[in-house]
Amino acid sequence: MKRWMQKLVQLDQKLFVGINGRLHRSFLNFWLYHLTHLGGAWFTILSTLIVWMIAPAPWNKVGLQSCVALAISHIPVALAKKKYPRLRPYMTLPGTNTFRNPLTDHSFPSGHTTAIFSVTMPFIALQPGLVLLLGPVALIVAISRIYLGLHYPSDVLAGAAIGSFVALGTVAFWA
Repeated sequence: MKRWMQKLVQLDQKLFVGINGRLHRSFLNFWLYHLTHLGGAWFTILSTLIVWMIAPAPWNKVGLQSCVALAISHIPVALAKKKYPRLRPYMTLPGTNTFRNPLTDHSFPSGHTTAIFSVTMPFIALQPGLVLLLGPVALIVAISRIYLGLHYPSDVLAGAAIGSFVALGTVAFWA
């Protein structure tokens, strides 16, 4: 492995240990364990479908854009997980804090982070002020994935990039 790549891996692991290890508090354990599900399949699929079917214009269009972005964004996630079968941090780093029933599929990229960014970006594109509410929600989901021992920072960074890029492309397609 090239020297610069080793440095990136070390930085990734150092950031992971900082968030997963040094940040652990009982208050955060409770909240991040539950808030991480905002990026899960059930919440993201149901919320986008409900907004699409029930909300008045222009929000119903944004619900559809979020729905489409959510579906499309998981194609590169599935392909990357097959091509780069990275083990989850709790499986490789001793002393990692994790919670009940951790995921066992591949780590890279984070599907929860991809989902929350693909769903929130169309809303922010329509109403930029929503970044003050939805931006922190998306970031909390991303950080929770590291905190729970399921992803490295590079996994969530890749997920945020994929979700955002696909969502903004979807919005541009409907412009």
